[in-house]
Amino acid sequence: MDVSGERDLQRGYWKEHSTVLSVEAMMLDSQASKLDEEERPEILLSLPPIKGKSIVELGAGIGRFTGELAKRAGHVIACDFMENAIKKNEELHGHYQNVEFICADVTSSESLSIPENSMDLVFSNWLLMYLSDEEVKDLAQRMVRWVKRDGHIFFRESCFHQSGDHKRKNNPTHYRPPSFYLKVFQEAAVLEDDDSYFELQLISCKCVNAYVINKRNQNQICWLWQKVKSSGPLERDFQRFLDTSQYKMNGILRYEWIFGEGFVSTGGKETTTEFVKKLDLQPGQRVLDIGCGIGGGDFYMAEEFDVNVVGIDLSVNMISLALERAIGRKCAVQFEIADCTKKEYSPESFDVIYSRDTLLHIQDKALLFRKMSSWLKYGGKLLITDYCKLSGMASQNFQDYINQRGYDLHSVEEYGQMLRQSGFDDVIAEDRTAQFIDVLNKELEKFEKMKDSFLKEFSEEDYDAIVSGWKSKLKRCEDGG
Repeated sequence: MDVSGERDLQRGYWKEHSTVLSVEAMMLDSQASKLDEEERPEILLSLPPIKGKSIVELGAGIGRFTGELAKRAGHVIACDFMENAIKKNEELHGHYQNVEFICADVTSSESLSIPENSMDLVFSNWLLMYLSDEEVKDLAQRMVRWVKRDGHIFFRESCFHQSGDHKRKNNPTHYRPPSFYLKVFQEAAVLEDDDSYFELQLISCKCVNAYVINKRNQNQICWLWQKVKSSGPLERDFQRFLDTSQYKMNGILRYEWIFGEGFVSTGGKETTTEFVKKLDLQPGQRVLDIGCGIGGGDFYMAEEFDVNVVGIDLSVNMISLALERAIGRKCAVQFEIADCTKKEYSPESFDVIYSRDTLLHIQDKALLFRKMSSWLKYGGKLLITDYCKLSGMASQNFQDYINQRGYDLHSVEEYGQMLRQSGFDDVIAEDRTAQFIDVLNKELEKFEKMKDSFLKEFSEEDYDAIVSGWKSKLKRCEDGG
């Protein structure tokens, strides 16, 4: 379909659904009033500070967010391509002297011309899914130019499938996987007049919790990006390092094939069941999973114990797969791409904090443990499994491995001491090396017997990498001290 055909199709779609200009019509959902009441403050809390800032709101519609933005911002440009919607928005919010209302199509630089480096925030809520792939890519590039240095871009989209329950004669909406938007905005960059190179750094990517709680739906996803100066395309940071080395997509899928759907760590569901049993989870409790991977443990806890789980992971690849694995599961699990060392939660936000084989990446564990202690409710529980080292000097091979990976490992005793010093009581620190070795041996034996099945989906090189990796793990267990 050509560009004009795409725009005509979308215009006809919204003409059909905007004969009555209401929140229900804009959200295309019978639960719109309740969802709007809960998600609007959630979306606004996901934004950077906007007091006195300049904002362009794309796809503003009748202004669900326009008035809220205008209350704090210095200047707001509210834009929508449906003339009746933007007129309704002006009727409702025209009393705000700092709002400019524009009827324009975001896909046209002639229709919507924003000066470069003029906006602190580009904001859109349900817009990109009504554009073609090429239109999204073009708009992403223009957004980078519009936003000031260190400014932000925020957008929210429906991914994978429809959420609203209104019947539709036809539905031209593009329900893309989150990976599409991640790739497009990671590649959006600009070389400015002074030869400075700017790209977008991902600040946050998460499910809209109002939909998770009310609809058991993880496909409502919002992103926050910041325009930052870099030395050139794809300047490396730790997040990109993880996704291009240790947690490549193919590597994650190989592990999932071995451990079972949703699991990428030793023992899969079997060890997860064993460790979760220690938590005595009760319906309605809130659980934070740090380093959630592709979500297997989170789905298990939410489905088996009716708890609400927040799963965070720094790896874009992990969370992208977790969101795909969530389709159709109907459980209260919210996923977010986040750095646990930078993330902040209110005191006493969780009943349980759970982390499996993740904290070896964290250098300042003591600081993180203190934060965890504050996030837990009184009497809350913390369960961690992690790779450790024996007390005393490690072998040179083991030390070389630690240095090469950039891990921060401690002995079991040191772990226990750090937790006690961070405010935790009744700390049980156990060495599970023998169990780990036993599970590794069983997994390796089982895997070697299933070689033919594995090779139907992966290569001989993939098979050799898994076997070699397992044997290396077993050797490191022997060399740990």
